[in-house]
Amino acid sequence: MTTGNEGPGDAGGKPARGSGGPSPFTEEEIAAVTGPGDVDDLEDADVATIEADEAPDLQSSFEKLLVKSRNLSTERIRTIVESVLFVADKPLDLNQLYEATGIDREKIQEALNQISGIHRDGISGVVLYEVAGGWQFRTDPHSAEYVRRYLRVKPQRLTRAAVETLAIIAYRQPVTRPEVEDIRGVDCGAVIKALLDRKLIKILGKKEEVGRPMLYGTTREFLEFFALKDLSALPTLREFHELTQEHQEIVEKERPAAPPASGTVEALADPEFQKRMEKSVAASEAALEELEEAMNAAEKTQQAATSLLNPTPPPTEGGSGSEPG
Repeated sequence: MTTGNEGPGDAGGKPARGSGGPSPFTEEEIAAVTGPGDVDDLEDADVATIEADEAPDLQSSFEKLLVKSRNLSTERIRTIVESVLFVADKPLDLNQLYEATGIDREKIQEALNQISGIHRDGISGVVLYEVAGGWQFRTDPHSAEYVRRYLRVKPQRLTRAAVETLAIIAYRQPVTRPEVEDIRGVDCGAVIKALLDRKLIKILGKKEEVGRPMLYGTTREFLEFFALKDLSALPTLREFHELTQEHQEIVEKERPAAPPASGTVEALADPEFQKRMEKSVAASEAALEELEEAMNAAEKTQQAATSLLNPTPPPTEGGSGSEPG
């Protein structure tokens, strides 16, 4: 039992733990637990180090891949190419795939054809596209709305002026800014700068003429942006005229509606309408006949008036033309 004169602590007068007083354990008790040794001995201890692996010999490793790739099955080659394309951040061509895998280029092309059949538009959520001279996995265009919502990104759009300018450069490259402005009829400086900032076009050089204006052309990013294999994949002028049914519907929606010709078909199919048309035609023909008769009568009247005003002299007797004696 404690009295009021005792401070905080236990019954034996030892200060309680956490009270800020001296340790309740003696030095002998601490040494028995921790063992002999000085705290400063830790500074002399060896520091554990992790040795980095030496740089691999790329040449020897590639030779091993070449040897290993000869015994790979067709299915295994397909999975290897598929894995490499999956982790690539840009389109890969045959040479890049060959350098990464050591597999023969013909076998890689066969694998790409197989993968294209499996991962195709409308069938798979991930589609293999031939873009910018290479191959790349991309999400299915039909799932774009859901992918954008998950990534919380806005779709990349181009203004009408940017699309027009970019189309002129794509089809006429290399082309100068004055040539683009001559076609569009407006200043294109700001639009060209914006396209340069987005890396859709680049400066190819300078034209050898007065002032040496810069020449512009499209970039690899342009092909990737529009999912084009190369510039030959651009639609031709004929293809612009032969629009698909989907594009025709879009054009019809944007075009102002023409006034409807309501009732025309029904009127043509009405028997009474046909009868009225026949009567109208008959009346027109009758009016034409009356007009023709009136014109003939007027012509006869004119001839009669002419004969009265200019009578023909009677012929003389004897037919000699001499006066009688």
